[in-house]
Parts: sequence; structure tokens; C-alpha cells
Amino acid sequence: MTQTVTLGTSGLTQDEVVAVARHSAKVVISPAALDAMAKTRAHIERLAVSETPVYGISTGFGALANRHIDIADRVQLQKSLIRSHAAGMGAIVETEVTRALMLLRLKTMCTGRTGVRPEVAETYAAILNAKITPIVHEFGSLGCSGDLAPLAHCAMVAMGEGRAFGADGIERPVAELLAAANITPVELREKEGLALINGTDGMLGMLILAIHDLEKLNNSSDVIAAMSVEALLGTDKVFRPELHFALRPHAGQATSAANMFAALKGSEIVASHVEGDNRVQDAYSLRCAPQVSGAVRDSIAYAKSVAENELASAIDNPVVLESGEVTSNGNFHGAPVGYVLDFLAITATDLGSISERRTDNMLDKARSFGLPPFLAGDAGVDSGMMIGQYTAAGLVSENKRLAVPASVDSIPTSAMQEDHVSMGWHAARKMRRVVDNLRMILAIEWVSAGRALDSRAPLKPAKVTGEWLAKLRTRVAGVGPDRFLAPELQAAADLLS
Repeated sequence: MTQTVTLGTSGLTQDEVVAVARHSAKVVISPAALDAMAKTRAHIERLAVSETPVYGISTGFGALANRHIDIADRVQLQKSLIRSHAAGMGAIVETEVTRALMLLRLKTMCTGRTGVRPEVAETYAAILNAKITPIVHEFGSLGCSGDLAPLAHCAMVAMGEGRAFGADGIERPVAELLAAANITPVELREKEGLALINGTDGMLGMLILAIHDLEKLNNSSDVIAAMSVEALLGTDKVFRPELHFALRPHAGQATSAANMFAALKGSEIVASHVEGDNRVQDAYSLRCAPQVSGAVRDSIAYAKSVAENELASAIDNPVVLESGEVTSNGNFHGAPVGYVLDFLAITATDLGSISERRTDNMLDKARSFGLPPFLAGDAGVDSGMMIGQYTAAGLVSENKRLAVPASVDSIPTSAMQEDHVSMGWHAARKMRRVVDNLRMILAIEWVSAGRALDSRAPLKPAKVTGEWLAKLRTRVAGVGPDRFLAPELQAAADLLS
């Protein structure tokens, strides 16, 4: 894991975002970035003492942009902006989301296109390195004009105000937390308040974290699906390479099929029914697993390209061009990120849906080819995995509701000045829940497939599926009398994390 992440003028990688957000990697600002910020700031300083109206420096904001602000009031203008925009409500978002949010705003500062002083960026880096986490609420962003309220809550802490948790996760007065870390609160000057809240940083951070998790879950789903195919006496022949890229050149499908084919190699269970099996074809949830999992892979690849473009961006309004011109733009609009978050939610939901169908197949004695009903130790006395499938079905149903796109919605704000918004933040929030639900759905299939493979003894599973069964058995016992099932399902989900 990356221990130190250096911020230059050209952006970050997705792995670096995860390293800082989840694993508290140290943040360092490069000399080149500090120099770029200082040079840009010189342009802002000149405009700050000018009578020429410039949005964000000498005017109000949003629908109040036509209000000219006197020179004497321009520092107060920035403070008032942050205090008024820190208007979030609802549940407190996860620490990793807030850390990603702050890091990505800092990344944009380091491009030298926002006009903030280097000391503002250094304060953000110091807060991250001290593991101080501003309290950010779930509601307050519409994914346009930036993730306004969430970013404003972070800026409040840099000012020495607002609310925050310390490195121990306990809330204490912000002034106390900063003092303990030898961090001096910043007094925001012209343009700086606006520069701290005008970005897609929250939704982008959540997209990157979701991609990271979904990639892992997608790989896991291929092996777990292979375990289910094996347990249900399915065939591995449909996963042969010649049936995939050569006939249907989707890269993701070919990769998933190869994963499943390799996972089933050498299986005594598969070999046991090569001859004498009167089935012509397996159920779709088995046979078409690579087509679904592979399509998810391809959607992740597209999502990563969107995230990479955002990571290479300098999103602010107004923005400072290389010429020194300060100009308005609409790059804070979260449509590209919101769309792809909605797209991923749809694909992840379907990956969970096909997983639940395989679980149900293993529990139904009419379709499981000799497995015990509900994979119970003593069916009738015991219920086995019966209610585990209920839980999976409930999670799938929840994900179907969450898969309804957020980005098709828009509510005008700021007296119709901001008359079309992306709702990208909301797309990101529900995407996080979809990923968490998918992990639980796959865990239920994994536990079910493990019981089913145990029931095929003395026939041995393939090397790969056998290794996954052994990994599961380190935390979850096999078939036996009914016992408290919830902790076992959670243990499997934890292993998938």
C-alpha cells in the first residue's frame, strides 16, 4: 500500500485516492505545485484591489452574482460564503468519503488553477495527515456548482470552525484538534472560499471507492459462481475460450469466462458427470454468468476512464487560465460522474440478481440435483440456508430500487440561476449502498456453495474452488445442525472485503 502520496500539478491516480481515503497515506505537496499556486495567486491579488467586477472575487455568488462587493468586504465575503454554505443535514458520511472529498479538493488546488494561496493547500494537507475528519452530512449537495455543503463543512474546519472528529474518532472542538496538531486556522481571502467548494470531489471520491470495491467483488463473483456451477453439477465447457472473445468480442466477458474455466480446472465433481448426464444445457444463471459478470467488468472499465478524466481535471469556477485570465465556466457540473455512478449501480444490481438465482437453485431440491433441501443438515428439523435466501432476495430487491437513476432528476436552485443540476452526489450515495448489498448477496451465495460442495464429498472440488472453500471454512463452519446464521453470513461478507 502506498505510504506517501505526492500532489503535483497534474493530478492523482485512483489507487492514491484509496490509499489516502482508506489507509491514511501521508499527503505531500510538491514544490512545483506550491510554485504554481503562488504564481496564480499573484493574478488574484491584483484583481482583488481592482474595481473591475470579477465573479467570486468582487461579486456575490449564484443568483447574487450581480452584487458588487466593496474592497473592504471581500475577505468577509469568503468567510460568509463558507458559513452559509455549510448547511448539510442528515447522517454523517463515512470517514473515507470525507477524506477523499478533502484530498480531491486539495488536488485541484495544487493544479494552480484555483487562485488559492499555498498555505490554504498546506492546511488541508496537514488536516489530512493529522487524521482530523470534518463532520460532513449526507444531504446538502445537488452535484452542481460543486458538492457545496459537504465541501463547505470541510472548509469550516480549515477556518478553525465547524465540527470534526479527531484521529481517535471522537468529536472534539475544532480549535482544540487543530492546536493539538500544530495547525493554524486559515483566514480565507479573496476567491479562496469559493475555490474550496466548487468541485465534483465528493461524488468523484465515492466513485473511485466504489470502483475499487466493485472490481474486487467482480473477481470474487467469478470464483463463487464457479463454485455454484460445480455444486449444481453444471458443465465447464461453456466457459471455454473459443466460445467467447472469438465469437463475441467483449473483453470483460472473455476475462470472466477464463476466470471460471480456470477455477473449475481439475474438478472431480465436474468430471463425475461428463458421461451419463441427461441435461442438454444448464440454467442461465450458471451458463450466462460470464456474460453478466463480463458486462460489469466492461462498465467498470468505462467508469475508470471517467474517473481518470476527472482526476486530471482542474474544476473550479471561476478558473484561472495560464494567461492569468479569470473566467467563469460550468465544469463543476457533475453529469459525467453522476451518469457513470447510475450506470454502475445498474450493473452491480444485476450481478447480485444473478447471484441470488444461483443460491436459490442450490436450495431447491427439484433443481439442485441431489443436494439436501435448503442445504440443511436434517431437512425438516433444520431449515439450513432457507432464510439466507430470503435475505439475499431482500437485498436484491433493495438494489433494484437503488438502481433507479438519480441523474435524470433535477431541481432548480438559487432563484433559477442554477436551473439544472446533476444529482451526482445522490447517485454516489446510493451506489455505496448497492456495493455493500452486493457484497452481502455474494457472501450468501458463497456460504451456500460451500455447503453444497461439502455435500458432494467424497468428490473433491477443483484446486481454485477448493482453496476458496478452505478460506471460507476459516470463518464459517460447514453443514450441521442449525445454528445462529447471521454471524456466519457476516463473516463471509467480511472476508469478501
